[in-house]
Amino acid sequence: MKSKFWIVTGVALATFIAATAPASAQPTIIDQWSSIRIPPAPALKEVTVDPKTTALLLLDFLKQTCTWNPRCTATLPATKKFLAEARAHHMLVIYSYVSGGTMGDTLPEVVAKPGEPAIQSGPDKFLGTDLEKILKDHGIKTVIVAGTFSQGAVLHTGDEATLRGFKVVVPIDGVSAPNPFEELYVAYNFTAAPRVGGLSTLTRYSMIRF
Repeated sequence: MKSKFWIVTGVALATFIAATAPASAQPTIIDQWSSIRIPPAPALKEVTVDPKTTALLLLDFLKQTCTWNPRCTATLPATKKFLAEARAHHMLVIYSYVSGGTMGDTLPEVVAKPGEPAIQSGPDKFLGTDLEKILKDHGIKTVIVAGTFSQGAVLHTGDEATLRGFKVVVPIDGVSAPNPFEELYVAYNFTAAPRVGGLSTLTRYSMIRF
């Protein structure tokens, strides 16, 4: 009888320990990091825009954010050329600069003309600014987003633009980050993120038609 008691007690104790012991931790993305395969590069698409309802956003092309970064300076010739085309088609051009800076910090290759609006903000250029009002006052429905840091200003401003109902065009040769991986995940975001991917087009300057 005693042996049966101890058997039953032992089974109950084992069951209790199993029930209360912490479950084995499930692997996280950090654990799986080295085994994750990068998806294929997204296809770049031609896009036609209406200059009357499209704005070019040039985000933080500044001496503080660009001159020290070769990946940024490499985007300047193509951005300068496209800026001239956009102005020739009377497209609205909007600039941004970072907190603590001024529009005078804008690089000479893409410097603003008198009357072109500018906003000062952090990564999300809609936050704490009148960017949305400027766009709506001009009847803008599509924004072409170029600039640096792509993992900051381009990512957050582009995402927010879609959430506010704008279409977004991202010329990949007009955006940059301090390292290639940051540019990679920004590009992937604009093709795969919920809602963002459906309202965004990843392209090149030369693939944008007027």
